[in-house]
Amino acid sequence: MVNRPSEAVQSPALGWSHFVAADGSVLPVRSWTPPAENIKAVILVLHGFNDYSRFFTAAGEFLSQRGFASYAYDLRGFGLAPGRGLWAGVDAYVDDLKVLSELLRTRHPGVPQYILGESMGGALAIVAMTSDHPPKADGLILSSPAVWGRSTMPWYQSALLDTMAHTAPWLQLTGEGLKIMPSDNIDMLRKLGRDPLVIKATRIDAMYGLTNLMDAALDKASQLKTPTLVLYGEQDQVVPRGPVTQMLKKMPGPPQTQVAFYENGYHLLLRDLQADKPWNDIAAWMLNHHAPLPSGADQRAMLLN
Repeated sequence: MVNRPSEAVQSPALGWSHFVAADGSVLPVRSWTPPAENIKAVILVLHGFNDYSRFFTAAGEFLSQRGFASYAYDLRGFGLAPGRGLWAGVDAYVDDLKVLSELLRTRHPGVPQYILGESMGGALAIVAMTSDHPPKADGLILSSPAVWGRSTMPWYQSALLDTMAHTAPWLQLTGEGLKIMPSDNIDMLRKLGRDPLVIKATRIDAMYGLTNLMDAALDKASQLKTPTLVLYGEQDQVVPRGPVTQMLKKMPGPPQTQVAFYENGYHLLLRDLQADKPWNDIAAWMLNHHAPLPSGADQRAMLLN
């Protein structure tokens, strides 16, 4: 099942706590902004699978204090957005991103705009920026991008997913028993477990949709023309290193693409115990795409192979 948007009924609009799409769907928006006259850049933030906009709170507050305005929204099917638990389709996610990017351009004219995607959000950013009419972003920030497409999966895993998606798409699965550690920030993980807006049981057809998105992101990475900062943790147990390495081999080399490889970083890099390192790197990179990163994680990028 794909919960696609309805027909357009209005012009899209951006409020201070929500974004109303053309079909009338209301998508919650969280923002962390310094005084307008002090804004150095605007960051449009995309959350990961089963997560929602709240994930960026600590990072958003940190960056706001340094002159960067951040806007994160709940993608369709996640958080408090319509169709909870249902996949809306790649086209719908890309269209929403493009529209919201343009609305933020109108709100902050003449200010550089960056798109930051975590995990699934990173895959979405890649697909959007390589579409026929991409958002007018000045750069991409991909944190632990979800590019684990079918070409990098064991054949039996992708075959089982395809079979289940077409026979029992409503079946819900949890991650219990997988023993995957997404972060070393245990207190944060416990809060996620208690957060009712974080999806705990995932429909098979939503996983199928995510895999389609990851397929597209890995395939289109070679078409990226926008300056890009890729953040990845050596301890990432969610997105394997192999697919990320494949993606980087397809992408343009430096200086257009800069890579930061964190020795003690996990999948949820922006919420790890060492989250201040990628936060500082992101802030520095937006100001100067060619300078070394404060953490030195760019010097370890050669180990990511």
